[in-house]
Amino acid sequence: MVGIIKTNKRISTALVLLAVGFVGAPVLAQDFDKGMAAYQSGDYATALEEWRPLAEWGHAEAQINMGLIYGFGDGVPQDYAEAVIWYRLAAEQGDADAQTILGEYYVAGDGVIQDDVYAHMWFNLSASQGHEGGKYQREKLAKRMTADQIAEAQRLARECVAKDYKGC
Repeated sequence: MVGIIKTNKRISTALVLLAVGFVGAPVLAQDFDKGMAAYQSGDYATALEEWRPLAEWGHAEAQINMGLIYGFGDGVPQDYAEAVIWYRLAAEQGDADAQTILGEYYVAGDGVIQDDVYAHMWFNLSASQGHEGGKYQREKLAKRMTADQIAEAQRLARECVAKDYKGC
């Protein structure tokens, strides 16, 4: 186990996110819900078929679920780097859940180079939106960081907000 996040903690976070679902346009919700039902029944190919177009279109929750599929290797080869791509797309839309998960990937070094400063930055962004998981993980991580590292993470978070979460 790398970092401060246990893998089963990330799985718990991810499963909660899967259960949330999407409340939006009926057609999108129907496709999203069809993907959710397929995923929950173990039909990962159908889940991918339903979620990929939504995720490519910019649907943040579908992007998160694409990250889950690749992060867990559900019906596809496990690919943390691919999972990070999908989480980052949702995080760049300001999705606090995706920001928290992305922070967890930086803590663990899954699909990215392990980096506590960037992990703290993502947790800080999430926490600033009231996300309790982001707040908890930020405080936990800060205990092992230097004051300079925390200051750098906070600077990066401010820059990220100024860029509307793009390219962080």
